[in-house]
Amino acid sequence: MLSLFSSWHDDVMMDKAQHDLGKRVKKFSPKRIVVKVGTSSLTDATGKISPPLLKEIAGAIELIRKALGAKVSLVSSGAGAAGRAALGLSLPLTMPYKQAAAAVGQSLLMFDWAKAFEESPVAQLLLTADDINNDQRYFNAQNALEAALDLGSIPIINENDSITTSEIKFGDNDTLSAWVAYLMNAELLILLTDIDGLYEADPRKYPEAKRLDVVEDVKQVQHLAGKAGSSRGTGGMVTKLRAAEIASERGIATMIISGGEGARAASQSQL
Repeated sequence: MLSLFSSWHDDVMMDKAQHDLGKRVKKFSPKRIVVKVGTSSLTDATGKISPPLLKEIAGAIELIRKALGAKVSLVSSGAGAAGRAALGLSLPLTMPYKQAAAAVGQSLLMFDWAKAFEESPVAQLLLTADDINNDQRYFNAQNALEAALDLGSIPIINENDSITTSEIKFGDNDTLSAWVAYLMNAELLILLTDIDGLYEADPRKYPEAKRLDVVEDVKQVQHLAGKAGSSRGTGGMVTKLRAAEIASERGIATMIISGGEGARAASQSQL
């Protein structure tokens, strides 16, 4: 199946962006969707979690659920950023301090998501790579996810960063989201990022670079990926292409949509 890379228009108000996103997703008519949002799409310029941005993302997800009658899971980064802000910490941190910041920040992040999703309850699921690689734990995680969806909640999933080590880490939430899409039997994976898709060169350095709207073979474009697009995020286009490849191998379409600076500007323009 093709992997689709599309844009969330940055030059319009967020309610119009939500409408455009709904139209793009509706073309697939998926009934099961995974949305992944990175730290750079959830935080302000100081690195703190921005409730208005969470509210806009939650509104877009609710729009998709209502328009399609779809079940949606959300893979959310941001626990580390929330914890660092609460504890007054700054990067770099040792691994134990990173784990502690994630432990503090996870409850704060979930509280903010619960407020953002006014109409629906949220359910927290923390996973490690072992939960995917071990058959029994895989089925346990799948059953918990299915039950949460059946009950009408929004599963909010993150890597269990407070206990993971290099041996049991996914490494980034882009990769995690692809495996969650597999776990959920999703038809569509949406990756919100700080750039509006895959370009033939970095558009921040080369404004004339063209966006590739549709990619049929992810392996052929992996050389176009750069590093992390933001100092607040740990991923980048490399991890998003890896996630798209994992998803496409299982017949899951992928959309990469801007949810970063453009979404932030649109959100702030309404305050």
